[in-house]
Amino acid sequence: MLILANVRERWSGFLGAFIAVLVGVALITATLVIYDSARPEVRPRYAGTAALALPEQALDIDGSLEDRVPWSKSEAEPLLAGLEKVPDVADAVVDRAFYAQAVKGGKPVADEGALESGHGWDSARLAPYRLVAGRPPSAVNEVVVDRALGAAVGSELTVNITEGRRQFTVVGTVDGPGYYFSEAFAARQQPGVRAIALIADTGADTGAIVADARSVLGDKGSLVSGDGRAELQPAHIEHKRFLGVQLISAMAVLGLFTTVFVVASMLVLSTGMRRREIGLLRTIGAAPAQIRRMILGEAAVVGLLGSIAGCVAGVAATPLLHSILGGLDVLPPDMQVTVAAWPLLTASATGVGVTVIGAWTAGRRAARVAPVEALLDSRSVNKGMGRGRWIAGSAVLGSGVLLALGTATSRADNRINMAILATMTLIVAAALLAPVFVAPLGRFLTAPFNRGGSAGPVLIRAELVANPGRAASLMAPVIAAVGFAVLLSGMVETMRVAYPAGDALKVSGRTIVTPDGTPGNTDEVVAANPVGKAALPTRAFVVKDAKGSPTVLDVLGSRDPKWNKPGEAVLGERTARGLGLKKDQNVSVRFADGIAVTLRVGAVLPDDPARGDFVVARDLVRAHDPAALTDDIFVPGDAKATDSVPGTALHDAAEYALADYNTDAQLTDSLASMLIVIAVGYSVIAVANSMAMAAHGRRRDFGVMKSAGGTVRQLLLIAAGETVLVIAVGAALGVLVTLAPLAGMAAGLSEATSSDVGLRLDTGAIATAVVGTLLAAVVAGIAVTSRTLRRQGT
Repeated sequence: MLILANVRERWSGFLGAFIAVLVGVALITATLVIYDSARPEVRPRYAGTAALALPEQALDIDGSLEDRVPWSKSEAEPLLAGLEKVPDVADAVVDRAFYAQAVKGGKPVADEGALESGHGWDSARLAPYRLVAGRPPSAVNEVVVDRALGAAVGSELTVNITEGRRQFTVVGTVDGPGYYFSEAFAARQQPGVRAIALIADTGADTGAIVADARSVLGDKGSLVSGDGRAELQPAHIEHKRFLGVQLISAMAVLGLFTTVFVVASMLVLSTGMRRREIGLLRTIGAAPAQIRRMILGEAAVVGLLGSIAGCVAGVAATPLLHSILGGLDVLPPDMQVTVAAWPLLTASATGVGVTVIGAWTAGRRAARVAPVEALLDSRSVNKGMGRGRWIAGSAVLGSGVLLALGTATSRADNRINMAILATMTLIVAAALLAPVFVAPLGRFLTAPFNRGGSAGPVLIRAELVANPGRAASLMAPVIAAVGFAVLLSGMVETMRVAYPAGDALKVSGRTIVTPDGTPGNTDEVVAANPVGKAALPTRAFVVKDAKGSPTVLDVLGSRDPKWNKPGEAVLGERTARGLGLKKDQNVSVRFADGIAVTLRVGAVLPDDPARGDFVVARDLVRAHDPAALTDDIFVPGDAKATDSVPGTALHDAAEYALADYNTDAQLTDSLASMLIVIAVGYSVIAVANSMAMAAHGRRRDFGVMKSAGGTVRQLLLIAAGETVLVIAVGAALGVLVTLAPLAGMAAGLSEATSSDVGLRLDTGAIATAVVGTLLAAVVAGIAVTSRTLRRQGT
């Protein structure tokens, strides 16, 4: 009851923490709802299936479950025959998906799912898609297409497949997407079997079918039914879902960190202003443990109330976030927002937990208040650094410096995460050590104004020197806001220069043939450009010994004479180490058609992304993966490149590098902008509340100065001057803590791209963050000070 009474009577003191929790929980709620809504769903083309039989799943080189190992034709035939005999199964269908894309008017028809749009005719039954007109395909030059394509039955249609453009006769149309060929043609395009679909008789018991089918499969695969069928997703939708999850995860992590950081600083400030009250409680017999429980209990109540309000706000804001992410094209196209219970419970538990964690430091400090402090000014204790704060601040600072150094030496895919982690650590260190800088900087910044004879600069300096702890608490959200704004905008600017410059240097003097409206280059494009690198990628499975499980990895087929050697493979050092292979050893490689081939390790070379980690002869990949498409083709300067084949484009080195970077630049820029808005917006709210609390807590000071002859205008100018000075110091620390991680990132990029990359800052983003926090702080401080002075005048 005491805790609830304290919260009710001191609601203005807890308002800042309440709003901080509300905003943080709202953000976490919205991101979790989106995450839950974006979970894979059963694709429409599998709606008519009872279950799907899938091969065993392989691990990647890092030990994570990845691709399933396709069955070969000989392995699939007995399984198919056994599954067809399962009671109540009307049919068992081999489902194949490969590249197919119509060409009209000399251009490929836009289709982001073209990589898996080709199927055998039997796959149309899985939805089922109804034959609207015509008949099923029977010959290898016949096709059934979606009626929305507008191709009439009996007409000729140019379809781009892996080998290139081919003429097909349209013999029918269906009421669903895709290109449906004869089963014989589909088997040639994708000989490996990745899924067998079971179609049940009308009214059949799916559970019984699944049980019987599992006994047929044994240990040769697994069976999925119901929502489990959602495992099979088109590659383009999985890519969008991956990008969306990465984006909302970054938003949630930043929101969580900022919430902990801001709530902790605000509760420390609020508790510090109550030391006289806490001293009085100690005087009448309250034990330190009771004081600690009181502070933590108050925080839990505030966290619970803020979490409830935050969940409501988060659910209301979810459609807006969905619209923003949909505009960035990082969500599945048919995703519908649904609100489940677990995101709300998780966000609420996080809000309460974060508030209690944030109050832990405040509770420990409050428990150390002596009874005699009931006679002291609550602000007189904020005079400096305790030993614990010195130790913690120094330890965190050391960790941040090590992380910043590690940013320069980390791998490219970890460099951004290392920079963010280093900045977070240094922000915490700056907040802990801020009292050390307050007094010296306060003296330095006010020194030029002391010569004017005005008392204002003297009073401002005296306040900062006398109460550095209070000023440090006010600076904390400013350090976070400016630090993240500088880091995120600086990372984008640095990468904008580094990656195009490095890529252009690597391909200098060459002409690059790239897909234009297609997911890759066909064999027709490769034949038209016979000279230059034309890597043919596939996913293959390496089996180290007869008893070992397969390891899936990317394999590149190369036509470069150095690597195009039948029966041999060239490995990068990391891949060779992960597989336990050495030069001249034999290794069994299972390809997409389910056939295993024994290769000799011809060489183990230093890792080189341009070469590939596992390189074999191009003809070997084509023989075992007829559906694979070729990557960009790099034609040397002494040869002529052509874009005569529809669906291709030519670029010089600079154009290619810029176009390659711009592919992801929009998403990167949008992500950075959203994270900056979150960090700065969150911190603006915290700064405004902190300044309002501090101004309210100084009402006695203002009363004394007013009694001594200070006018309202003078007192408001002093309040504004203190605020500007605190914001300026906090902004300076926010910039400083990001310079080391950004410099480390620039050094690492310079080495990785073999180009001169310097530290780059976005002055516009920095100015926006500083001005935003400054305006919020000044307005809040002046508003509360003005209100306090008006009350004292009545």
